[in-house]
Amino acid sequence: MTQAIFIGRFQPFHKGHLKAVTDILKENDTIIICIGSAQEARTEQNPLSYRQRKEMITYAINDANIKAKRHKIIALTDINNDDLWVGHVEKHCPIFDIVYTGNPHVKKLFKRSGYKVKDIPIYKDINSSKIRTKILQDMEWKKYIPNAVAYYLDDIDFKKLIKMTKNNKKPTDIETI
Repeated sequence: MTQAIFIGRFQPFHKGHLKAVTDILKENDTIIICIGSAQEARTEQNPLSYRQRKEMITYAINDANIKAKRHKIIALTDINNDDLWVGHVEKHCPIFDIVYTGNPHVKKLFKRSGYKVKDIPIYKDINSSKIRTKILQDMEWKKYIPNAVAYYLDDIDFKKLIKMTKNNKKPTDIETI
C-alpha cells in the first residue's frame, strides 16, 4: 500500500490542485494533503485560514467522489529552516512513500533526504496568485475553481477578504489553526 503526500498552501484550491489529487490517487492507494503555512491567515499571500482551506478542499474532494478512506488533510506549519524541514514534515505526517510537488525547492529538500519525488505539472497555467488577482480585477475566475470551491468562496466573501488583506487590514474574525 503506497501513501503519497502533496504539500501546498491552496490559497485557493483550484482545478489544477484537484487534478493533481486525482492523478496521485491513480498511482497510490492514499494521499496526505498537507496544508502548508497553516499558521498563516489573513495576509496578502495567505488570506484563508487553515480551517477555511481544509473545508474548501474537503468540499472539492467530496464533490469529486473521492472516498474519505483514500485521503487525509493535515496542517503543516512553517519552520523556516531548510535543514530541519523534512524532519518537521515527517514528525507531523503519517508515514509516506512518495512526495508530489511542483515546487523545485521542496523537490530538492526531499530528494536530499532520500525520498522519491514526482513533479506535479502546472495544469492549464492555473495558479492561486493569478486567481486572486482575477477576483480583485473582476475578471472571470470561477472556471479555474471546482464548483464546490466557487460556492464556498462566494459564501465567505473571498473577494472582500483578499481586498482587506491586500490593504493590510485585519478582519475582525481572524482565525488561527
